[in-house]
Amino acid sequence: MSERRRVVIAGGGTSGWLTAAALGQQLGSVLDITLIESDEIGTIGVGESTIPTARAFHRLIGIDEQRFMAETGASFKLGIAFEDWGRVGDRYFHAFGETGRGTWMGAFHQFWLQAREQGFGGDLGAYCLELQAAEAGRFGAGGQGPELSYAYHLDAGLYARHLRGVAEGAGVRRVEGLIERVERDGDIQAVVLRSGERIEGDLFIDCTGFRALLIGQAMGAAFIDWSEWLPTDSAVVTQTRAVGPAVPYTRAIAHGEGWRWQIPLQHRVGNGLVYDRAHLSDDEARARLLSAVEGEVLIEPRTIRFKAGRRTEAWRGNCIAIGLAGGFVEPLESTAIHLVMIAVTRLLQMFPFDGDCTALAKRFNDQAAADLERIRDFIVLHYVLTERDDTAFWRRARTMAIPDTLRERIALFRDNAMAYQEGEELFRVDSWVQVMIGQGVVPRHHHRMGAIMGEARLRQVLDDMRAQVARQVATLPAHQAFLERYCPYPR
Repeated sequence: MSERRRVVIAGGGTSGWLTAAALGQQLGSVLDITLIESDEIGTIGVGESTIPTARAFHRLIGIDEQRFMAETGASFKLGIAFEDWGRVGDRYFHAFGETGRGTWMGAFHQFWLQAREQGFGGDLGAYCLELQAAEAGRFGAGGQGPELSYAYHLDAGLYARHLRGVAEGAGVRRVEGLIERVERDGDIQAVVLRSGERIEGDLFIDCTGFRALLIGQAMGAAFIDWSEWLPTDSAVVTQTRAVGPAVPYTRAIAHGEGWRWQIPLQHRVGNGLVYDRAHLSDDEARARLLSAVEGEVLIEPRTIRFKAGRRTEAWRGNCIAIGLAGGFVEPLESTAIHLVMIAVTRLLQMFPFDGDCTALAKRFNDQAAADLERIRDFIVLHYVLTERDDTAFWRRARTMAIPDTLRERIALFRDNAMAYQEGEELFRVDSWVQVMIGQGVVPRHHHRMGAIMGEARLRQVLDDMRAQVARQVATLPAHQAFLERYCPYPR
C-alpha cells in the first residue's frame, strides 16, 4: 500500500472523538484522519452512564483512569437501581459482576431457587458483591479491597473534550465547520462545508447522530422503526447541583408515561425524563422532571427527540455509521457508548484498506444488527414484564406483542428457570435473571442440582457465600471518600 488512507469523520461528541482516538492510536501511522465538527452543535453534558466494557476500550486507546475521571468529574458505577418498574413501590437492582457461583450444569440461581423452595436462602442480591457494595455506598479499585466489576458515570461534554486531546495527540486533524453538501459518485467523494472548504476522503464515518447526514441522507440506508416495542420518543434533560455524596449506581425510576434517570457525577447530577409524546406533552414532561429533581437546577432543561430502530446497513459503500447514526435503543441499560466502542473495535479489525470490501461490509452489518437487536430485546423485557396498570402507557406495555426471540426467552425462564448468553451477546445470564426475578417472574420449575447437594450442605454453602460478600463489602471505603482520594474533580 503506497498511500495513506484518508478517513473523514463527520461529527464530534462522544461517538466522533472515540472513533478518532481509537483510529489514531491504533492505525494512525497508515491513515490521515480528519474530524469535522462545529461548535454550533454542542454536546449535551448532562451525564452519561457506561457499562464495564468501557474499561477495556479505554486501555486499548491508552486512557489513564485517574486522569480521565478527574477531568470529566466521573464517578464509579456498579449497576442500576430500578424503581417502580414491576409495580409502584417496587425496587430491584441490575448489578455488574457475578451473583454467587454456579457450576457447568447450571447458574447459581438454580441453587438459590432450590433453597427458596425449602424456606431459606434470603434475597438473591445478597450473593452479589457489586450489588451489596452499591447499596452500602462503598467502592474500591486499584488493588484497594476486593476486585469489583465496574463502569463509569461521566459528563458527556467533558468526556468528548478529553477524547479530543487523546485523538489530536495521535495526529487527528480537527476542522471546524458545518457540512452543507455531500458529493457522491456512487461512493462519497467529498463533503463541502458552509465555508466552501471541500474535504475529500477514501472512507467517511458518520457520527452525526440522529441526523444520519451521510449514511441516511446521502447514502440512502433506510431506517427500521422499532417504536412498536419501544414507543418512548423524547427526553427532557437537565443538570442539578449534588445534595449529597455520589452513589455508585444509576437510578432508573419509572413514571406514568416512561421513566427518568439520575446519574451522580462528582460535581453535579445528570437528570433526564424519557417519555412517549402520545401520552405526555413536552410541557408536562418538563414540569414532571423539575418537580422530581433534587438540588439547584444548573441549566435550562432541553428536549431531545429520538426514535428506536436501526439502519438497514451501518456500512454502505465507503460510508460507515457509528453511534446514533447507525441505530438507537433508549438509554435504559446504558448501552449507547458500548455500541460505539464495539463498532470502532470491529472497524479496527475490518478496516477497508484496499480491494473489494463487500464481504467485510456484510460481516460488519450482520454483527451491528445483531448487537442492536439483542439489546433491543433486553430493553423491551423491562417494559413487558411490568404489572403496572395505572396508566394507558403501562397497560399497553404489558400487553404488547413482542419479538419472538424475547418471547421464547421469557417462556424458557418462566417454565424452567433457564437463562443463557449466546456468542457475542452483551448481557450475561445474571443480567437476565436479575431483571426477570426483580420484576416478579417466578419460575414454575428449576433444575434440581441444588437438591442433589442435600439441604444441610446447600444451606452451608449459601451461608458461606453470603458471609464472604458481607466481609468484602465491609473492607471497602465509602464511594465519595474514594473519589476524593483517587480522582478528585477540581472544583
